[in-house]
Amino acid sequence: MSFPLLTATAVLPAIGAIATAAVPAARRTAAKWLALLVSLATLALAITVLVRFDPDGARYQLTESHAWIADFGVRYELGVDGIGVALLALTALLIPFIILAGWHDADPLETGSKRWRPTQGFFALILAVEAMVIISFEATDVFLFYIFFEAMLIPMYFLIGGFGDRAHAGSDEKAAAQRSYAAVKFLLYNLVGGLIMLAAVIGLYVVAGNFSLQEIAEARANGSLHMATDTERWLFLGFFFAFAVKAPLWPLHTWLPNAMGEATAPVAVLITAVVDKVGTFAMLRFCLQLFPEASKWATPAILVLAVISIIYGALLAVGQRDIKRLVAYASISHFGFIIMGIFAMTSQGQSGATLYMVNHGISTAALMLVAGFLISRRGSRLIADYGGVQKVAPVLAGTFLIGGLATLSLPGLAPFVSEFLVLVGTFARYPVIGIIATFGIVLAALYTLVLYQRTMTGPVKPEVSAMPDLRARELVVVAPLVVLLIFLGVYPKPVTDIVNPAVKSTMSDVHKKDPKPEVEAAK
Repeated sequence: MSFPLLTATAVLPAIGAIATAAVPAARRTAAKWLALLVSLATLALAITVLVRFDPDGARYQLTESHAWIADFGVRYELGVDGIGVALLALTALLIPFIILAGWHDADPLETGSKRWRPTQGFFALILAVEAMVIISFEATDVFLFYIFFEAMLIPMYFLIGGFGDRAHAGSDEKAAAQRSYAAVKFLLYNLVGGLIMLAAVIGLYVVAGNFSLQEIAEARANGSLHMATDTERWLFLGFFFAFAVKAPLWPLHTWLPNAMGEATAPVAVLITAVVDKVGTFAMLRFCLQLFPEASKWATPAILVLAVISIIYGALLAVGQRDIKRLVAYASISHFGFIIMGIFAMTSQGQSGATLYMVNHGISTAALMLVAGFLISRRGSRLIADYGGVQKVAPVLAGTFLIGGLATLSLPGLAPFVSEFLVLVGTFARYPVIGIIATFGIVLAALYTLVLYQRTMTGPVKPEVSAMPDLRARELVVVAPLVVLLIFLGVYPKPVTDIVNPAVKSTMSDVHKKDPKPEVEAAK
């Protein structure tokens, strides 16, 4: 029996979470180092998965399959395709940076408050989320996926509600109420989506007789499993609704600005760069593969919602006065591009959408983590409280600029390639949708450059005159992300080579081919 590599990538952070939580209360530093070492070991396993994955091999590789609840057809089945392995690697890559960035975020408060911030619990919860997200990218049993899709809400609820932004440290009661509201809203929205999905999961079992993604997809492809049109559409809507909440897609997005605004910057990155990717990933893996005809039926409506997300998110980002909420609304706009690429039903669009998931994770992590360092120094999230930072902290301002330019998809930085592919793929089949979506690029330039101008340029405000530049630990967090943004912006081939065969298989699932370009004959 070969070594269960996929299981190990999920079990290691889970065990690490338990071990970190068990560290004695007085050994906070030991808990931090333990969490960091576990995350680095998980990254090493993820790299091993990446190296062993053959893009030209079978669709699902490194598979594991064991009986679990035999009476109900539930199995412990894991496997990764190119899309899953790319997002698994992204998750494992970002967690060590999240831990380092949040190194002091759960230390005891020094403001006279009697409230204790349990350091061990903070880092244990981060590792628990990592374990659940990773197994969500690996699960090929629908019921197994559903369990962890829902279970990750529990540690995220405590991370949002229990560990607030240091900018609110001076008003404990108000800050606690805002955190509680954001955490409950996050939980309720995602629980409602999960309950609707549960009904669809049960319906799928009634129709198919098992929960195996591969078996159901193969049965649908060879004609041995037939779903009535209405049945398939209702099941598709049940799955898609849950994924659209997680993604988040307009109008199911309203929990995200609250959650990102009230969470610490590292937890905000965990939400939008890691957890939310499960929603868009699941649209590709489950919606398109299990319900191909219903996916095509719903495409026009989903594309309209995606375009609304793009423009709406960008417009609200332009009007924000809060740095973290601005990044949250920008992410809503970016997720609109990802979903648009998925349902454009072209290979360019879906390759771009998958690449966008990876690039958005890196660019958002870079921008939000630097923003977190900035906020921790000034003690305020309001844009108006800053000015002239580049004169007193040039390295901080420079990395903030690179993160911002990546957010607006500047050519030469990673998100540009993915956004370009999404727009090209969409325009090839839905030109009007593609044209409208391009206005999101203009708005992205507006909110990003205005944010930089108001915080980093101009006269130095007295409150920031003594602001220190990035420290060694913070540079260790930011520098690799900046390098990745530049490298993947110039040379995205390592990622596209991995995801393109999986995209080709997904296109085959929905029986779609790329439209041929219409070239007018020369006269």
